[in-house]
Amino acid sequence: MRKINTRRFGELEIEDQDIIRFADGLPAFEEEHEFVVLPYEEGTPYMFLQSLTTPELAFLMTDPFVFFPDYSFELDDTNMEKLGVEAMDDILVCTLISIPATGIANMTTNLLAPVVINRHSREARQVVLEKTQYTTKHRLFPKKKEAE
Repeated sequence: MRKINTRRFGELEIEDQDIIRFADGLPAFEEEHEFVVLPYEEGTPYMFLQSLTTPELAFLMTDPFVFFPDYSFELDDTNMEKLGVEAMDDILVCTLISIPATGIANMTTNLLAPVVINRHSREARQVVLEKTQYTTKHRLFPKKKEAE
């Protein structure tokens, strides 16, 4: 059991088996290696990836398959090996969300670089996909049509 401080959730007690380790950190946050996934709200596809060492560092993520049921990619051998993945059922896939100044209705998610977590070993990586049509900004909600 470990106590952590978070800006959003205050002090939390985290079980050791819930800690997710990014051996290489995250792009632009290479010094951050330990995180925990915290649900945003019961019954929603949203969650936070909370740093264990930096209280103010938490990324909003989602289950991309809720919004993009056809989302798919192949995990290359290097990433499979680094994550210790033996079967695709071993992994949890999440994508990071951006909320622009224009509001929640315009949220996007990064399908180009999913966060891949080995459910068993708790090793994780943000994997940048190659040779794909995915981008860093896929809208979660369709644009509202303007009144004609």
